[in-house]
Amino acid sequence: MRHLKSLAVWFLASAFIWGSWLGSPASAYNDFYKVFQKKYVGDESTPEQMKLAAAIKKVKKCNVCHDPRKINGKASKKNRNPYGQALAKLLTKKDKKNIEKIEKALAEVEKVKAPNSDKTFGEKLAAGELPVIVEK
Repeated sequence: MRHLKSLAVWFLASAFIWGSWLGSPASAYNDFYKVFQKKYVGDESTPEQMKLAAAIKKVKKCNVCHDPRKINGKASKKNRNPYGQALAKLLTKKDKKNIEKIEKALAEVEKVKAPNSDKTFGEKLAAGELPVIVEK
């Protein structure tokens, strides 16, 4: 019986450690999104900001950078859309607390031409549009 209790404690501790380890990457993307949201959606005081906020709510905030479709048979946060791919060239998970670097990366990616569009990512965002069309 004593062996079962120690086994149960070990199992719970392992589950907790694995759960916290697997759950941690999401916070990095949330930190990136907070800077994005502040820069482009702001306080929703302009029609463009309100339009962008509504568009983001329709697709989920993670899909501003991530592709929600199954690629190679599975959905993954590693699947990024073209906007997310452009940001990933400039940012890593280690940059999640470096607000200045995130802001610089967002400004740099604004200059990149959006695929299948005559606008840049920045022009689309300024117009209240998502940087890319989110397909499901």
